[in-house]
Amino acid sequence: MKTIVTVKRKALASNDERAGQLRAMLAERGTLALNLISSPGSGKTTLLEATLRELGGELRCAVLEGDVATERDAERIRALGVPAHQILTGGACHLDARLVQGGLEEGRIPEVDILFIENVGNLICPTSYDLGEDLKVVLLSVTEGDDKPFKYPAIFARAEVAVISKADLLPHVPFDLAAVKEQIATLNPRATILLTSSLTGQGMGAWYDLLRARLATKREETA
Repeated sequence: MKTIVTVKRKALASNDERAGQLRAMLAERGTLALNLISSPGSGKTTLLEATLRELGGELRCAVLEGDVATERDAERIRALGVPAHQILTGGACHLDARLVQGGLEEGRIPEVDILFIENVGNLICPTSYDLGEDLKVVLLSVTEGDDKPFKYPAIFARAEVAVISKADLLPHVPFDLAAVKEQIATLNPRATILLTSSLTGQGMGAWYDLLRARLATKREETA
């Protein structure tokens, strides 16, 4: 058991060192980096598509897509005329800083205003790995049930922004919105909670404004 803990600590220490290098590089470029984490099917890629349609004419954006297999998500982003690179993990359940660094280089991702990193779909493995991001964003769709924050507390405690997605389906599923907000606030009192629908546009303005504000703040801090 001691050996396993030691190996894990060394792996995380190595990852954190590389993440620090990424963070310094992105700060020098004035790039805001977001690490999007959720279960499969929560609507991460759909959220990104709506976001890129809204902000694409205003800000330079790029996307790193993490998945076990296929280029499907990256192809959806490229169809919008946005630079995107697919990182295939070959079975690994999360991205790490090494993969992100390699993805930026292999994908020839240009200097941009906002870099979106869509992590591999699950609420456990990606939580511990720093990718050099400015903030973690966790998505929870209303179709997943209202017990998830307390079942997967680590990511909801660490994510600065919690996006409750697919709000247009609220009338059709048993989902206690007030209870979910209470759970998230208990785990992370400072978290920003947004209720959104990428299809109807509900709550998306607050999401866009948050991105603009965080980018402006980062550039003020690094000027």
